[in-house]
Amino acid sequence: MFIQTEATPNPEVLKFLPGRPVMGEESRDFRSVEDAAVSPLAADLFDIEGVSRVYFGSDFVTVGKHEDYAWAHLKAPILAAIMDHFTAERPLFTGEAGGDAGHSTEVYEGETAQIVAEIKDLLDTRIRPAVAQDGGDILFERFDPADGVVWLNMRGACSGCPSSTATLKAGVENMLKHYVPEVTRVEQTLG
Repeated sequence: MFIQTEATPNPEVLKFLPGRPVMGEESRDFRSVEDAAVSPLAADLFDIEGVSRVYFGSDFVTVGKHEDYAWAHLKAPILAAIMDHFTAERPLFTGEAGGDAGHSTEVYEGETAQIVAEIKDLLDTRIRPAVAQDGGDILFERFDPADGVVWLNMRGACSGCPSSTATLKAGVENMLKHYVPEVTRVEQTLG
């Protein structure tokens, strides 16, 4: 098994491509050792000193590190953990745990439902594929029709990335405002 690695725009995150599907259509973000308890692979990665975050994408795993650790020391044990997991054909999750299908499932009515559908379609067709190439994801959280604010959840390499604010404002916000005039602003949810 050969695992490729790619840099991401976030210097504290590397993208690992095991050459096989990881989560398919779903994804999962692990922000702590406690979160990782449901996944043998995520737990193994958090056991490596210096690992601060793990994200499973469609066909990749992104791993975040604490800034006082160097990739030169972390990359080999991370590669070994991923390789060991997949070559042993261990399950990605234990029990009923699994991935997150994506966007918030909050139900909207009438015209607002149409606006939200347009926002989600733009995210799915134009924005999320580009962001996935960088080892992250952006999910719809909610839309406030009273003030036109769209709230998005940035995950994987995007979460905490120094360029995420620029991506959110210059890229995502401009595109959403252009195609969906009811959108006035885009904000990031925390957590």
